[in-house]
Amino acid sequence: MSAAELVSIALLGALVGLVVPPVSRRFTTEDARPRAFPARQPFRRPWVDPVAAASVFVGLAVAVGGDPALPVFLAVAAVGLVLARVDLACLRLPDPLVLVAGMLALGGLTAAALLCGTPGRLLGALGGAAVAGGAHVLLALLPGSRLGFGDVKLAAVIGLPLGWSGRDALLAGLLLPHLLHGGLVLGLLAARKVHRNTLLPLGPALLAGAWLAVLLT
Repeated sequence: MSAAELVSIALLGALVGLVVPPVSRRFTTEDARPRAFPARQPFRRPWVDPVAAASVFVGLAVAVGGDPALPVFLAVAAVGLVLARVDLACLRLPDPLVLVAGMLALGGLTAAALLCGTPGRLLGALGGAAVAGGAHVLLALLPGSRLGFGDVKLAAVIGLPLGWSGRDALLAGLLLPHLLHGGLVLGLLAARKVHRNTLLPLGPALLAGAWLAVLLT
């Protein structure tokens, strides 16, 4: 991918980042915030969202390259940025946003598979969704689990692009989010920023782990 194309994708990401805060506020409610999680604005500096979105978009462009599914990855990432912001603000992964991400992923990957004559990759994407969703259902059902079914649904959606990317990306995308989340929890506990009973969002880790999985594999 040329430097000009990467600059264009970075600018597109920055524009998406400008839209993320107002859109996320529409899904953020005080009533939905659990008492164990302190009220806060996750990003107070206006430049953080555009820079983060541009970085996410450029990373995907470099990793996915000329794959016809790149627009699908970018679209899912755009919705994922909103989901991450909402989850950080009030520990919610709204069903409408998860549904939009799922429809974009499934519809876009189906179109890409048909246009390129690669139905096997679509089957891989569907298998990835089934594996990721099923694994997180089992985690949610474990005694004492704090995994919500919003996280389960998001994991299934993320499994679509991960499955499209291949087995290694899927396995990394299943493992990395929990390593990131676990490391963050341990760090916050060590710094005495949270207590053992404090509820923390998993959605951002699911999304960040999936992004890293695509980049690393």
